[in-house]
Amino acid sequence: MNATRAQQRHLVPLVLVLAAGLLAAALVAFAPSRSADATGHNGHGTSVALKKPAQAEFHDAMRKLWEDHVTWTRLAIVTFADESDSFGPTAARLLQNQADIGDAIKPFYGEAAGEQLTLLLNDHITIAVELLEAAKAADTAAFEEANARWIDNANDIADFLAAANPRFWPQDVLRDMMQTHLTQTLTEAAAELSGDYQASIEAYEEIHLHILDMADVLSSGIMRQFPSHFRG
Repeated sequence: MNATRAQQRHLVPLVLVLAAGLLAAALVAFAPSRSADATGHNGHGTSVALKKPAQAEFHDAMRKLWEDHVTWTRLAIVTFADESDSFGPTAARLLQNQADIGDAIKPFYGEAAGEQLTLLLNDHITIAVELLEAAKAADTAAFEEANARWIDNANDIADFLAAANPRFWPQDVLRDMMQTHLTQTLTEAAAELSGDYQASIEAYEEIHLHILDMADVLSSGIMRQFPSHFRG
C-alpha cells in the first residue's frame, strides 16, 4: 500500500504526542517485506539468478550499503533521543553512507548521476533530522512542513532512479518502497522518542526486512540493465 502524504499526515500528531511523553491513540502496523533469497528473488517479483561471483558480490554489496543506511539511521535516532554526544559523529557517518550509495551507481550511470543521488539522499537525512527536532519540540507546524518536504524528496529519489532504469525500476514500485521506508522510520522514531523501546526495536526489524527488499530491487535492476558488467 502506497503511503501517501495524506496517509502519513495522521502520524504527525502521533509523533508529537509521543515526543511529549503522552499516550498515543494508535500506531501504524506493517507486514514485514520479504527479503531476497539465494537466487536474488524479492517481494516485488524482480529477480536475477546469482550464478556468477560478480553478481553475488554486487548483490551483497548493495545490501550492505542499504543495511548501513537503516543501521546508522537507527543509531542517529537513538542518540538524538538520548541527547548523546555521539549524535554528531553518528550523523556524520550516516551522511557518508549517502555518498557511498551515490558512488555505487557511478560505474553504471556516470559521475554526475552518482553525485545527484548523493545530494538527494543527503536531503533525505537532513530533513529527517529536522523532523526529529520538531517532534521533540512538539512543534506541529515545523513537523508538518518538514514532513511534506521529506515525502517530496522521497518521490524525487524514486523518480530519479526510475528515469535511469525505467524497465526494471518502475516509478510506482520505487515510490511505494520509498514512502513505506519513510512511514516505517517515523514509527521507529516515535517509539524511541516516547521511550517505548520494544516497539522501536520491532519497527527496526520491519525496516531492516524492507530495506533488503529494496536493495535487491536495485541490484537486480542494475544487473539486468547492464549484464555485460557481470560476465566475469
